[in-house]
Amino acid sequence: MSALTLPQIGQEAPDFKLKGEGGAFYTLSEYRGDKGVILVFYPFAFSKICTHQLPDVQKMYARAQAAGVEIIGISVDSYHSATAFAKSLGIQFPLLSDWDRAASRAYGVLIEGANFANRAIFAVDKAGKLVHAEVSDDLGEMEKVPSHEQALAALGA
Repeated sequence: MSALTLPQIGQEAPDFKLKGEGGAFYTLSEYRGDKGVILVFYPFAFSKICTHQLPDVQKMYARAQAAGVEIIGISVDSYHSATAFAKSLGIQFPLLSDWDRAASRAYGVLIEGANFANRAIFAVDKAGKLVHAEVSDDLGEMEKVPSHEQALAALGA
């Protein structure tokens, strides 16, 4: 587990500028005032549990969109790997590259010794405030994957 500090519920969620498919940049702040956002931090593309976790999140994507909520996946993989991973799984929400680990550090989920993000889910409301945070206490167990349903519920959807 990371020795970094998680942002607190009720405070402004840390902004980021990360690359997604085709090298396009995404920021959290672009959704402010328009949509709630669920941030899904995952360790690595093509890893065993992530290959099961993200399709589970994809199953609720249409419901999230209908409720005015965007879902964004974030890993330390390159945006090329993230794009290939999304295509291989049929993921429709953006998977972004936190190549320099700045977003993982800002959200307190970077495992410094390993240099990748812990599995975590954050919900950010339309005002840009953090309303839900859940970090896995065991990366290797599918049963310990943070609940995307709880994150969606925290946004009133």
